[in-house]
Amino acid sequence: MTARPVTVQDRHWAQINEAGFVAGMRLMFWICRIFGRWPFRLVLYPVLLWYLIAKPAARRASADYLRRVCAFNSTRITPAAGIKPGMLSVLRHFASFGESILDKMLVWSGLFKVEQTVLHGHEQVAQSIAQQRGGLLVCSHLGNLELCRVMSRRRAGLKLTVLVHTKHAQTFNRMLGQLDPDSQLNLMQVTEITPATAMQLSEKIEQGEFIVIAGDRVPVSQRPRVAIASFLGQPAPFPVGPYILASLLQCPIYMLFSMRTGQHSEIHFELLRESVRLPRRGRDGRQGYDAALAELAAQYAARLEQFCLRAPLQWFNFYDFWHLSTMDTIDASS
Repeated sequence: MTARPVTVQDRHWAQINEAGFVAGMRLMFWICRIFGRWPFRLVLYPVLLWYLIAKPAARRASADYLRRVCAFNSTRITPAAGIKPGMLSVLRHFASFGESILDKMLVWSGLFKVEQTVLHGHEQVAQSIAQQRGGLLVCSHLGNLELCRVMSRRRAGLKLTVLVHTKHAQTFNRMLGQLDPDSQLNLMQVTEITPATAMQLSEKIEQGEFIVIAGDRVPVSQRPRVAIASFLGQPAPFPVGPYILASLLQCPIYMLFSMRTGQHSEIHFELLRESVRLPRRGRDGRQGYDAALAELAAQYAARLEQFCLRAPLQWFNFYDFWHLSTMDTIDASS
């Protein structure tokens, strides 16, 4: 799989100012807090209509993603949540994003009903906690990761450090910090994993902590290394950094997915590997090294795909996810 040159439309996700969408969420949060969720929605939809008109890049990205969901799902017995291509579904997608932002604010203000969250597959994580053995959690931009962070504070022994690139969302993070100063305590801003960063993270793992890193956004660097894996029927770039980091830390690596189902929320933990051991990267071993990374990225992409089909309106990557820009690529689709 060869990479094509970057175009104006192929802006990196970090260049997209997601904070612009949440600029008015403070007022809407207080509307929800005083009057309830339905009055919040009455105010939300006019804002969404403006966003639909004023943000063509996000609109195109949403429409493209939902079109791929429908096309990929067309041969399956169960439709993906009744999604059909078109602007109505794009509006629903934006509305789901607005609801998720509200949920984040409710979580950190203590108004979210955390007890209604259902955990799946957490037994292995609980066992690691009991053994004071840390691990790596590969999350996604599906659902509400903030809920996972708050629940970690309610689970004895579970300490999370979330690796984030927050330069594009400083306004929203400051707003969460005003709701609860602790919302910033376990965030670690990184642009790339340096040896010093890896050493710091290794110390956290040795202390039994868990590192959370996104598996569905490419790194913020000039030539990020990615694996090209099949996602919703088409090749897409996925970062290999989480798996290289897991091999350096020599710890269990889990996949972490969050989604809302009706009045309840779900958090899913799935073990990807007990440990990751990559072949040596010599002249003769580069192919095996790349193949091992590609396999891990493809397994993650396949599971993310299944969750996106279950909750297609809850995956929030409003940029051209499938573009293959100038990257150091590893083909996982062959």
